[in-house]
Order: sequence, then C-alpha cells, then structure tokens
Amino acid sequence: MSDTPAFLDADRPPVPNIVVPRGVTPFFLPRRPVRGRLIRLGPLADSLLMRHDHPPMVTRLVGQAMALAAGLASALKFRGSFSLQAKGDGPIGMLLADCSDTGALRGYARVDSEKLAHLLDETPWPSAEELLGKGYLAFTVDQGPDQARHQGIVAIEGDSLADMALHYFDTSEQILCTVHLACEHTEKGWRAGALILEKIAGAGGIDPALDDEAQQESWRTATALAATLRDSELLDDELSDETLLYRLFHSEGVAVDRARTLSFGCRCSRARLAGILEGFSTDDLDHMTVGTDIVMTCEFCNHDFLFPRDKVQGTGAN
Repeated sequence: MSDTPAFLDADRPPVPNIVVPRGVTPFFLPRRPVRGRLIRLGPLADSLLMRHDHPPMVTRLVGQAMALAAGLASALKFRGSFSLQAKGDGPIGMLLADCSDTGALRGYARVDSEKLAHLLDETPWPSAEELLGKGYLAFTVDQGPDQARHQGIVAIEGDSLADMALHYFDTSEQILCTVHLACEHTEKGWRAGALILEKIAGAGGIDPALDDEAQQESWRTATALAATLRDSELLDDELSDETLLYRLFHSEGVAVDRARTLSFGCRCSRARLAGILEGFSTDDLDHMTVGTDIVMTCEFCNHDFLFPRDKVQGTGAN
C-alpha cells in the first residue's frame, strides 16, 4: 500500500501496457456514399476480457461492446470519453464499454449469477437480448464537468448487440448503417472486432454522376459485400487490415485513412476512489469496513484497493 495519502495517490494499479497501433482503421469507397471503420482489438481483447472470470457468452458480449464502442468513438470529434451502456432486467444487469478520445478502452458486465444459471438451464446459448432483458441502450459523450453531456437512449430491441445498435441509429440518428460484431476465444486467446459501414449524404467526394437511385444502389452493393465477412477473418491476427478490406470491397475500390490506436484503458486510482468514499456517511463507512479496512474493487480492471477505515473521514453520521 502506498504511503501517499489516498486522496493524493493518483498511481494506477499494475495493468498490462498493451497498445494496438492499428486498432481502428477508417476507410471509404472512393466517389461512393460509403465510409466505414474496421475495428480489431487483437491481444488487447484478451487482456481486457481476462480480468474477469465470466462464462463465455458474457465475455463474448463484453468484447463485442468494446469493439462497438471503439468504432463509434473513433467517428466522433470530442475530448473525453464515449460510452455504450446497456441496462436491463436480465442476467446481465449492466453492460458498459467506454473509449476515450485517445483510444483508451475498457469494459465490464455486472452479472446476476442466479438469473444466469436459470437462463442457461432453459437456453444453453442465449441471445444478447435474453442476457440483457428489457431495458435501455444508451450512448454518451462525456467531455468533463465543464461541458454538457450528450446522450442518446433507446429501448433494447434486437437479438444481438449489433441489432440493438442498428435500432438506435434507425430511430434516434436516422442514419443508414450496417454493423458486424465478433468476439471469440481463439488459439491466441480472446479476440474481438467490428466492421461498421455508414451511408453518407451526397456531398464532396461523391461522383456527381450518381443520382439518388445510383447512390442507393452503391449502398446496397457495399452492404452486400460487407455481409460476406466471416468472423474468422475479422479475428485473424495474421490477416492485415488492407488485405481484409480489399477482399471485401475490391470490386468497388477501397481507400484507407490513418489508423487509430487502442490501448488498455482502465483509469482507476486510489485518489479517484478515495474521493468517492469521502462522500459516504460515517455510518455507511462503518458498515463497509471488514476488519480495519474498506475494500473497493474497480469493476473494469478487477483490482482491489484497501483503505484503512481510520484514514477515511466521510461526511458525518446520518
């Protein structure tokens, strides 16, 4: 335990120093109303997902959520964090993934073990909708206390997380998109990735000879080609981004923009958690104490922080 007072101790616990230089690769189809992002977490997925001992179907959903969050965050201009949060009444009461503007990525799931066991007795391989239950899906951009948070919320609807995201874009953003998410345990550990396509409005860079119907046909062609993507290709470390995109879209032409970095993104520290503890009453702190210490666990990296009870003041008795 550090000798520095908790409220000053900004040190992070030991976490893997993993950076994926080409975590997100933006691309576009020249002179066509189509742009997209290829997201491949590589070994970062295994490092993040193995912090928790979840059943495979839960781990798979967290991996998909992180790939989706990374892809959506990379399409925005902001300073701070972008988060995807699903909250429902199913076995996974909370699913959260967030990505900072610098590509720091993290995620976790809050699981009710009894509900999950009951569901698995009925359905060995439940869908994302069955795991999450009825609730909502929210996308939030948080740029700090000096900026208003931007949030969009939609009811959970669709069998898969990709379907839920598309439902959000259809109803809230009215943007034509296609989303392919994958997360599996491979010979090299857990891998996760995503392919996101978006139809852009007619503007600069699009062939002026393409009328509305021709643009729609270009979009239909692009989505049909994207549908040929296999999970095994998306999660293959040996297959380069350029090769994969060429396989998919060479008939239409494809151009790659500058890739974005992704990294292990837990931002917990003793100082941050100490500030949370100071907001509790002394009675609450006493109830949280085990022996002489209060233990707080970061839900993202699953690291335990110990705070001596006599060092935490709180706000006074209720």
